[in-house]
Amino acid sequence: MVAHSKFDSVMSSSPFDTTMRLPHRYKTFSSKVQYQLVVTTLHKLQESGFYWGSINGKEANAMLAAESVGTFLIRDSSDNRHFFTLSVKTASGTKNLRIQCDSGSFLLQTDPKSMQAVPRFDCVLKLVHHYMPPTKGASLVEKNTRGGNASYYIYSGGEKIPLELLKPFSSTMSSLQHLCRKTVNGHLDISSKRDQLPHPLKEFLQEYDAPI
Repeated sequence: MVAHSKFDSVMSSSPFDTTMRLPHRYKTFSSKVQYQLVVTTLHKLQESGFYWGSINGKEANAMLAAESVGTFLIRDSSDNRHFFTLSVKTASGTKNLRIQCDSGSFLLQTDPKSMQAVPRFDCVLKLVHHYMPPTKGASLVEKNTRGGNASYYIYSGGEKIPLELLKPFSSTMSSLQHLCRKTVNGHLDISSKRDQLPHPLKEFLQEYDAPI
């Protein structure tokens, strides 16, 4: 069933409508804030190189079957109650995790028995980066922000499976400019000096603020 948003009229004035449109599987938006959150995130996902759009779970499983554990991709959710799904190859096969979205953030409910607050993010890319292991050269601040050595688990079919996000499964080849942008985003000592950069370059970095 196609879900029509009451904000369809807003899209006509969106800065993204000349280059993209929301997939027909998307559920109805709960607010204008949520609409803008999803539109902005979708724009970044399309730049990421590992967003596979409207493929279904069976197709994601087939693509990841021969990949190493920890390989992942983002796709549209087949469930019209959600916008996006994280598909990841684990030691027990490919698992598909729905990314929940409330009025102003995205979250991944990996442990239903946990009493701790689930981390929330204003972008799916930031959510994914949080669950990836810190790089070898990561600062102590970054390790603490992302949970240090905290372990996350998937609960599926009675199994408790470690959630490992190690390598995105690319759908397109990234440009050299985009690779450089991701590198800058991954180095806090460099990205903190953005104000010293020319305005066009600052805008280019702001359009995609994730290191993955």
